[in-house]
Amino acid sequence: MEYRLLEYFMAVCEELHFTRAAEKLGISQPTLSQQIRLIEHRVGSPLFQRIGKKVYITEAGEILLKHSRNIFHELDQAQAALNEIQGMQRGKLRIGCSGNHLLTATIMAFHAQYPKIELSVTELATEETKEGLLNNQLDIGVVFLPDEDEQLASIPLYNEKLQFVVSSEHSLAQSDTIPLAELVQLPVAMMPGKFYVRQMMDECCKKHGFEWKPTLELSTLESLLQMAKQNVVGVILPGSYVDSIRSSKDISSIPIVDPIPQKDVGIVYRKDMHVCKTTDTFMKQLIQQFAKSGAAANKTN
Repeated sequence: MEYRLLEYFMAVCEELHFTRAAEKLGISQPTLSQQIRLIEHRVGSPLFQRIGKKVYITEAGEILLKHSRNIFHELDQAQAALNEIQGMQRGKLRIGCSGNHLLTATIMAFHAQYPKIELSVTELATEETKEGLLNNQLDIGVVFLPDEDEQLASIPLYNEKLQFVVSSEHSLAQSDTIPLAELVQLPVAMMPGKFYVRQMMDECCKKHGFEWKPTLELSTLESLLQMAKQNVVGVILPGSYVDSIRSSKDISSIPIVDPIPQKDVGIVYRKDMHVCKTTDTFMKQLIQQFAKSGAAANKTN
């Protein structure tokens, strides 16, 4: 089967909408429908079915999708190996992360050294990054480390601790710490349940017998920060993000204690992935950056 036809098939699988898939591919919708019918004729089975206005993948489509992803993965691996011959003069690295602030310093240093390498960084929840890796949409992730995984390898970077952040005008702004038992009694804003930061807080409260639910849910760290700055409510943020905005005089960050909600963050990638020179170099720079940051933090403390 032609590579081009598999590209068409994959686009429809991703969009589950023929018109959007055609626009993404830069072809007309009738042309795309004709090409999908050609694939279905070759495999001898329908790949999609329409129920009302929605498009669903059939069982045969799921089988072809699984193998198509493997084909595209192998082609990407071949390209990555070929790029090494070019001495990192070209290529692309796709990264999913739990917060762009985690990568800013490394991205700037890497781009300055290898300007022809295209970096694509997408801020995603941990589970979304894992899915992107397994579906060959990402090369590496920088996320809260999952439990042991048969398909993913991991490299720890640092231990993330959650902090309570309030306006400098808040009544608790001068507090050195805040016990979890006290925090759960306060009006607090936090991220929705799909994000690992929220799951950390929920699991920590459940483990220690605290009932807790945020007053507000917002899906970005920046929007939560604005809630704190405007003294609307206190917010719970990752310590790494708080460190990245430490120069802000509008807020006060208070460590959460008794117990501390915390979780390791690191690099994840597919175990069956060929770690090309580009990926290996970026990962090494990232590890060095966090080692340097950790050493600086320990020196300050």
